[in-house]
Amino acid sequence: MNLEAQERAPVFEALEKFGKMRVVPFDVPGHKRGRGNPELAKLLGEKCVGMDVNSMKPLDNLCHPVSVIREAEQLAADAFGAANAFLMVGGTTSAVQSMVMSVVQSGEKIILPRNVHRSVMGALVLCGAIPVYVNPECDPKLGIPLGMSLAQLRKTIERTPDAKAILVNNPTYYGICSDMRSIVQIAHEYGMYVIADEAHGTHFYFGDGLPVSAMQAGADFAAVSMHKSGGSLTQSSLLLTGPRVNAEHVRQIINLTQTTSASYLLLSSLDISRRNLALRGKEAFATVVQMADYAREEINDLGDWYAFSDELINGDSIYDFDRTKLSVHTLDVGLAGIEVYDILRDEYDIQIEFGDLGNILAYLSIGDRKRDIERLVSALSEIRRLYARNKAGLMDNEYITPDVAVTPQFAFYAPKESLPLAQTCGRICSEFVMCYPPGIPILSPGERVTEKILYYIRYAKEKGCQLTGPEDAKIERLNVLCQPK
Repeated sequence: MNLEAQERAPVFEALEKFGKMRVVPFDVPGHKRGRGNPELAKLLGEKCVGMDVNSMKPLDNLCHPVSVIREAEQLAADAFGAANAFLMVGGTTSAVQSMVMSVVQSGEKIILPRNVHRSVMGALVLCGAIPVYVNPECDPKLGIPLGMSLAQLRKTIERTPDAKAILVNNPTYYGICSDMRSIVQIAHEYGMYVIADEAHGTHFYFGDGLPVSAMQAGADFAAVSMHKSGGSLTQSSLLLTGPRVNAEHVRQIINLTQTTSASYLLLSSLDISRRNLALRGKEAFATVVQMADYAREEINDLGDWYAFSDELINGDSIYDFDRTKLSVHTLDVGLAGIEVYDILRDEYDIQIEFGDLGNILAYLSIGDRKRDIERLVSALSEIRRLYARNKAGLMDNEYITPDVAVTPQFAFYAPKESLPLAQTCGRICSEFVMCYPPGIPILSPGERVTEKILYYIRYAKEKGCQLTGPEDAKIERLNVLCQPK
């Protein structure tokens, strides 16, 4: 990495220069630097609305960058050790979907774990590719899906040698990492691409003692959620590619779905955040790891809570662990994770990332402070004292192996009917059902509804999980494929 070059922020510099030119705007956006919407200008500030401008020659164009945006992408590629980088303003969802659609098309197969984000399944609906699942192992105590076992992967490849690509979570939402280097080696032996969903792994590129990043491991694609742990504005992301990938083709795929009206607020935040990480990321993330380790020690000393870490590593399905992730198992306190999530927010004014049926995640990054950690620890101590109960009756398994009947695209567009949940057992689902966050589908289009899944949905609703996906906002009905007459 060229540290001297990394001091540049081309998009931000171009915006600052443009701001001094006193250009009269007869273009969009229609608020005209905030003058047409004073309430918006008051909310965001004149500096912010003044930088909300349209693409033009001095500021380049994200769809076909040739100047400052192109330079920013080259600097990002250098900082992340990639052959090419693409600035993304449609969130990591857009980056993930562009990766998938760059390597598979209708009827082609892609190998992936089932505990993927909804964006992956959405890409399969759009392009018509066929998912082939490597069902993850499940930790018996924590109830969470783990990483990709190499033995399971080899068996899946032997059954499906014609697959075009393998998708890996690096890391999972809980911080669990697979053996990326070995997965890449195996995949390339079979002529398959490796795609990494690194929505929660930006910091892997800038920290010592953290799990290997996808680009370091030799992967072909990585979607990096800069706004999560990298410090950029929400919805800004990066798509990274390796030397085996045709970057011009990837740009064409990106342009199928990404906006032609890119936000310069998002672009400049990516530019500035990349510079910050390149120059100061190593020290910053070392501090994050120290805070997370301190928090785990304090939480585990409280009793009943279990803040897990790299002691889980088994060399295969848990090959490594992201120590910045403060994941806490809650069932021994007698509370579902979502119940702890709600209590922390409603009673203690603490907003954590998510709570599921048995765990919570407090997301730590470069903006956190030790006193905030201490406030969280204190709240968990009090919650244990006030709310602890017997854990009998709590669900302890987060993962249900899917029964895939037809492809996601076929199911999504096929004739369907809406039925009450109780009448859908045995039918093929045509829509998504998930708790959000984390956004991992309980059901995806093309999967068969089972009693276990229906129980999971009812239990999640009862515990207060935010269920999303179906047309029916109350999640009382489900769209299923019409049965042949």
